[in-house]
This record gives sequence, C-alpha cells and structure tokens, in this order.
Amino acid sequence: MLDMVIIGSGPAGLSAAIYAMRAGLQTLVIEKQPMSGGQVLNTVDVDNYPGLPGIGGFELGMNFRKHAETMGARFVTEEVTAIESPEGKEKVVVTNKESYPCRTIVLAMGATHRMLGVPGEEALRGMGVSYCATCDGAFFRGKTVAVIGGGDVALEDALFLARGCEKVYLIHRRDALRGARLLQQKVFDTPNIELVWDTVAEAVEGEGTVQMLQIRNNKTGETKGLPLQGVFVAVGITPNTEIVRGLVDCDEAGYIRADETCKTSIPGIFAAGDLRTKPLRQIVTAAADGANAITAAENYIYTF
Repeated sequence: MLDMVIIGSGPAGLSAAIYAMRAGLQTLVIEKQPMSGGQVLNTVDVDNYPGLPGIGGFELGMNFRKHAETMGARFVTEEVTAIESPEGKEKVVVTNKESYPCRTIVLAMGATHRMLGVPGEEALRGMGVSYCATCDGAFFRGKTVAVIGGGDVALEDALFLARGCEKVYLIHRRDALRGARLLQQKVFDTPNIELVWDTVAEAVEGEGTVQMLQIRNNKTGETKGLPLQGVFVAVGITPNTEIVRGLVDCDEAGYIRADETCKTSIPGIFAAGDLRTKPLRQIVTAAADGANAITAAENYIYTF
C-alpha cells in the first residue's frame, strides 16, 4: 500500500511530491495530462517566482518535474474517476486503468481560467493575453491594456494594472458592475481607467503579440478596434474539483474548504494549490501548499 497518492502535477502537486520523497513516503503522482506543470506551461515568462526572474513557464514546469523525478517520485498518466473508502485507514484512488490503495491523498488538480472563446485568444495566450494581472502586470508598465469582466477580480485587476499602465480599459458586457461598491468607487476615481459598458470582445489580433482588441457594443451593434498591448481576462475561474464534490466539503464555487494546513473535511485527504479556498492563487502559494500538505500528511500517518 502506498503512503500517498498525489492527484495533479502542477506546482502544488510537484512540490508535494518533492517534500513527500524527502519525508521518505512511498508516493505516486497521477497526472491527467502527459506533461507536468499545470497552468504554468502556458506562461511565456514568469517574473515573480523567487530567485528565478524571467524564467520561461515551460522551463519552470519542467524543472519542477525533474526535481521530483530526481528525488524518486513515480508518475503515471491516468485519469482519476473515483475515490473509494475515503474515511478509512486504507483509501483507494481509482483511475481509468488501475486502483491504488493508499494511506493519504493530496488533491492538487488545480483550477481552470474561463476563456472568452474568441478568435486570437488561444494563439496569443502568454503573448499579451493573460488571466492573471498580479502574475503578468509588470510586463505592461507604461502600456495600454484591457481588462474584461465586471466582478471583484476584474475590478481588482484594473486597479492593480492602473498603477503601472498608461491606460486601462475595463470592458463589461452589462451597464453596471457586479463587484463590491468600494472597489467600484475606486475604479471610478482612477483617471487612467476607462469604463467600456455593454460591450463584449469579438477577437484578439496581433502578429506574435497582442496589438488590437476588436469589441462590439451589445446595444448598438457598433464594432471597433482598440489598439493595445495586453488583454487580461477576468471572467472567472473554475476549480477542477468535480470528482470530489460531495466527498469533501467545498464552498459554493466548488473550491475545497481547507486552511494553510491543507486539511480537508476528511482526515487523510488534503487539498493543495488553486483548488482550495485561499485569497491568492500564484505559483509560489501553490508550491507552499504542497509543502504544508506533506507536513500535515506526515502527522496524520504517524498518529492515525
């Protein structure tokens, strides 16, 4: 029987694998995709991971994987379909190919940014199209960008970007924002943020980098292009927790309720990374979750 099964191989899962191997735990990492790294693979440059300024996202993801492999972590590419006997001393992770009895489980499946689904978005992802203002905002100092969305995250992103960008368009499909009143007032009071109401994105354009955002007014049907260098999409994030909803306690958005110990509502099952309830979702916080999850798992294994 394994000491631990880690589901997911983004920064949280790979960090957990490294710490698990250092702790001498017999560990298996199950990854759905044939390549480790999670969302970081879609980031061209990472400028906020300590000690590695400007490293490519793909390179960082591969470094995480190589480190875990060097420590002796074992990987399989399979899709988890169920967790059986979750409250027992021997839990079972079931995949589309095999069943793995284990003492502990680390849920590290991450979260997925909702996309606009417009032409050019995927092709220019990481080359001007971003889903994280705090990750990528520093690359756009003195430039013109757009934030798409109307909730708290979109408002916070617009305010964050306005500190360094020459101009920020805040584009919302309705005629009123959904975010907190305090945030709304701050946006209204910020001179380099321009509200674009009743408007949706139609296409992102550019050769090798973002150069233009095509938009359409919902009420008038008018279309036009906004010359800019960055598009920040803030229309929501979906945690990849489908297989455990109803198993562990989740909030109304589907995030697993877990604090800094990463303990879930079921003893022996831990949640690390973007899928847990937390105020900040970054590579560095995901990696920290992986370490915290292993510390809590060790205590569980040796005291159960």
